[in-house]
Amino acid sequence: MPFDREIIILVVQVIASLGVVVSVVYLGIQIHQQNVITKAQFGHSLTQRLYDRYFQTSKDNEYAEFMAKDWNSDDLTPTESWRIQMAILTYLVDIFDVYDKVNAGLVAKSHLDTRMRTLKLGVMKTANAKLVWSGWKKNRSEEFVQWFEEEVYSDEDQNEFTREEIEKLGKLNTTR
Repeated sequence: MPFDREIIILVVQVIASLGVVVSVVYLGIQIHQQNVITKAQFGHSLTQRLYDRYFQTSKDNEYAEFMAKDWNSDDLTPTESWRIQMAILTYLVDIFDVYDKVNAGLVAKSHLDTRMRTLKLGVMKTANAKLVWSGWKKNRSEEFVQWFEEEVYSDEDQNEFTREEIEKLGKLNTTR
């Protein structure tokens, strides 16, 4: 009898151990799936922000006119300069958020690259943008400031456009 009892206890312990192992594996799978879902949600929300901005430009004539304005013009009113600075601040806050999410591994770097390509076309080289950046860069780490300034203000910026495309782009706000 004692031998049978020990075998039963051993079998129960083995089954309990297997149950723990299966539970841990299942929990690991659930955590992995939740991480994938979270990354997808962050990516979707970042894409939605850009989509909303693009859609607003296409449906709102006043906003489209504002976006088409020469943001580096000497003829800007104080109100226009303020609006431009707030728009640039919006872009910077977006970049800050995406940069942090990329570094945390929550979204693909392509979200950051898309935004930086737009800023590198010239928006950040305007006087208003430089003014906004000079104040807001104090809120970021030295690592971020160095990366951002290298990306945006580097003279080694390689333009992937043809001469004809550059001439066309020269007429757009983003490249003035």
